[in-house]
Formats: sequence, C-alpha cells, structure tokens
Amino acid sequence: MSEITAPPDWSGPSSDPADQQFGDVVVGTDLDTVEEFDAVLVGEPYDGAVISRQGAAKGPAALRNSLAGMKTHHFDTGDIDSVADLGDIDIPSGSIAEVQDAVQEITGSVHELDVLPVFLGGDNSLTVPNVAPLLEDSSVGVLNIDAHLDVREVRDGPTSGTPYRQLHEAGLDSYACIGARHFETSTAYHDYVRENGGTIVTVEEITTDLAEAVDRALSGLGDVDRIYCSVDIDVLDAVYGGCSAPTPGGLLPRELFRLVRLFAADERIAGFELVECAPPLDTSGRTVDAAARTVAHFLSGWSV
Repeated sequence: MSEITAPPDWSGPSSDPADQQFGDVVVGTDLDTVEEFDAVLVGEPYDGAVISRQGAAKGPAALRNSLAGMKTHHFDTGDIDSVADLGDIDIPSGSIAEVQDAVQEITGSVHELDVLPVFLGGDNSLTVPNVAPLLEDSSVGVLNIDAHLDVREVRDGPTSGTPYRQLHEAGLDSYACIGARHFETSTAYHDYVRENGGTIVTVEEITTDLAEAVDRALSGLGDVDRIYCSVDIDVLDAVYGGCSAPTPGGLLPRELFRLVRLFAADERIAGFELVECAPPLDTSGRTVDAAARTVAHFLSGWSV
C-alpha cells in the first residue's frame, strides 16, 4: 500500500502583518485529524504516464509554493481559512496500472472522510484512482476542464490520455468535457464520447457565453449524486506552456477562474484536481501561478 509523506511547513512570505496568505492558514494534517477542516490538499507527484512532455511530477511542490504567497481574500466571498495539507502520496515503482491501484488505496481513504479532497497533480492518469472510489456507492459525473477528451483506448497499458475511457468502463455515469479544442482530438474519440452520452463544450462556446457553457456542461451530467471536477491546465492558451501538452487557442486564466468558481458552487461537488502542470517547462512561473490561482478560485466558489 502507498503511504503519505508528511506535509511541508507552510508560511506566508509577506512582511506586512495585515496580509493573510495561504501560507499563514494552511495547516499540515493526517488522516486522523483532517475532518477538522473543510478542504484538504493531497499531492500526487507522478508523471510516468504522460504521452507528451514530462515535468508534472514537480507540480505539487510548485503549486504549494505559489499558493503560500497568495492572499486568501476574495472580494465576493471573503477569506479562505479552513484548508489542510495531507502531504504527498508516496508513488510506488511499477507499471502505470500498478501505480493507479496503489494510489487508489489512499484516495479511497480520503473520500471516506467528511472533507473536500483537492488533488495536486501530477499527470492525468491519476484521475482514475481519484474518481474510482466515488463510483462504489454513488452515481457520479465528471467535469473535465481540458483541451482534450482523454478517452483513448487502453492498448499497452493506461496513459495520461486514457482516464475517462477507464472510468467509463468502471461505471462512470456521465462525462462532460469543457474547453475542448478543434483539431486536438480524433473523430473516433469524439464519437466514443457521443455514443456514451457525454457532452463536449468547446472553447468557442465558453468565450461566446460562459454562463451558458457552464449550464450546458452541468445539464449534460444529468441527475447524478456527486460531481468530480478535473482541471487539466493545458486548457489555457499555449502562452501558458508550462504543461504537458500546450496548444494554441485556449482559455485565458480569468475565464478559467470564473468557470471553476461556477462549477464549485454546485452542492454535489465531491472532489477537485489540478493536473498536468509541469514547472520545469514553465516560463517565469506563469503557468504555475495561474494553476495555483485556479485552485484558490475553486475553493472560494466551493465555500459559498
């Protein structure tokens, strides 16, 4: 069974005593005390399944570092102040399938607790163990905020491009991809999503009417009991290229921030993840900072 490494010590770098930063409020915890908090960060430093550019294994540490220096105040909802850090899942050696199975032993324990898990990736292959425990006792829909559908067939083993095919085969009830880009997927995978009742909302639909795009994605999930929200940071435009698979024509950060805030307000939300952020490929930390703020915006929307 995988274990969890101790969380880092958090501190806010500002010298202004009036500043309240995530580094001042996030508290290290363990599975015995985590239910004292509203949300918990769980790091997943793994990129062994990436089919493009590696670097996402460094994501959790960089996201924490960026969050630590961010203010906790949102103008509409006030301060975020009940967040804990469980630490990083100790990723075992072995095949991608073996890693998914081992990680699921930990994520299953986290989902059993009365706290919102926020998984800091890591690559998209770990979406499978992040979501699979929810399928055991509920109807579940996934909101995949992503440039890609990630429903490739599993041929020689799972990859970062297969998670939603795997979850469909494990009993996922509904799926919506929001932020998909033209010329970034194959007809066969588009058809697979349609044949399985999924919903695809393109970037153009978001930029034309963001609120309507959110409504269409949520409607596409149907009347499920629980919703899991995944953000692949490659949904941003390629100028934010510190990710596994950057492509042009994506969202701006402010559009992504509004998206996650609106989704987070749904009372069925049962988990959130930020994946595919690859700090070694980043320029001036712009992608890491956008990704960390995405996490913060989700927490501010969820706490309403």
